[in-house]
Amino acid sequence: MSGDSSQDKQLPATEQRLKKARAEGQVVRSRDLGHFVVVAACLGVISSVAPSVTQRLRDLLAAALRFDAATVASPAFMAERLSSVVPDLLLLSLFLGSVVCVVSVVASMVSGGWVFTMKVMAPNFGKLNPLTGLVNLFSKDKLSDTLKSCVLALLLAVVGALWMWGHRDDFVRSQSVELSAAFNEAGSQILSGLWQLVLVLALFAVIDLPLQRFLHASKLKMSHQDVKDEHKQQEGNPEIKGRLRQRMREASRRRMMAAVPTADLVVMNPTHYAVAIQYSEDGGGAPKVVAKGTDQVAMKIRELATASRVPVLEAPPLARALYATTELDREIPVALYSAVAQVLAHVFRLREAMAGRAPYPNSLDLVPVPPELDPADPRHNRHVARKGGASAPTP
Repeated sequence: MSGDSSQDKQLPATEQRLKKARAEGQVVRSRDLGHFVVVAACLGVISSVAPSVTQRLRDLLAAALRFDAATVASPAFMAERLSSVVPDLLLLSLFLGSVVCVVSVVASMVSGGWVFTMKVMAPNFGKLNPLTGLVNLFSKDKLSDTLKSCVLALLLAVVGALWMWGHRDDFVRSQSVELSAAFNEAGSQILSGLWQLVLVLALFAVIDLPLQRFLHASKLKMSHQDVKDEHKQQEGNPEIKGRLRQRMREASRRRMMAAVPTADLVVMNPTHYAVAIQYSEDGGGAPKVVAKGTDQVAMKIRELATASRVPVLEAPPLARALYATTELDREIPVALYSAVAQVLAHVFRLREAMAGRAPYPNSLDLVPVPPELDPADPRHNRHVARKGGASAPTP
């Protein structure tokens, strides 16, 4: 893309630009949404398994606090007791960790969809430049993220402080009850406070997701020059495509000229059109056009035919009709069979006469062709217009 300034980038990103950005890992990602979903899922899991987990923790604590003089005198016994507690704690940690991983992936897919790319992991030594890093540190995106994080932290702290202040009497009261009851009461109170913090995270997630989508769309905006460059990449540079078409035409013309010596005759206009016809008596097919052209190309075909001793006949209406109706290496249309048969018969009689096997034929009269196939006839244009085609140029 071009290096236009951001002021010039006012057009929305094209579909191709969005696909390219997605392939490079540039998709909408809301960290606040991820934080909210992860914390809410963990709290939901903890709330659902809280009774059983609380009972298990109570049993573990009771077992850990049960000792006598013999256990105190034996340090190895304390290590054994600790090792019996560790597997339960590890299972609980692994369970919560698995929930966090799954929920994190789901939250990312909700905001930006599933994207797998290795480009973001490719080494970029330009990021090691301290000056570039310093500039990025004070960029608009970094400053907005920092400000948003500070506001979120302040709100969480205020909500948490207000909740703790409102429940200070409950915490004091829990110190005077039985340990098991204190566990249950403290757990329920802490969960209620955490759910209030989750509501703050939900509020920020609702604001951050559309904000990130807006910032992502703004980052991918394009200028008019960007759109033009992308169109050139998709459709190809017109200059390069023009040169390729010119080379293809030249190659096709060389192949066409190479087929002129193999023709049975060339029909001229006499100078504006030239059509080389080839006919195989053993092939069983109709005559076909192996070369054709106008003006200078027509003269070149005539020169090659003369040098290769290919008969050249002047039949202007037939030459024009063949040029207008028949493509290269295609058989002539049925409507021109009679006219082409006349000139081919004349050529074959000439060959027999030159070989001494027959008298010379009379000169070839004007070969008639259907008027709707002759570009010089006005009825040809009306015929082409009715069929919705394009007529051949008339010299």
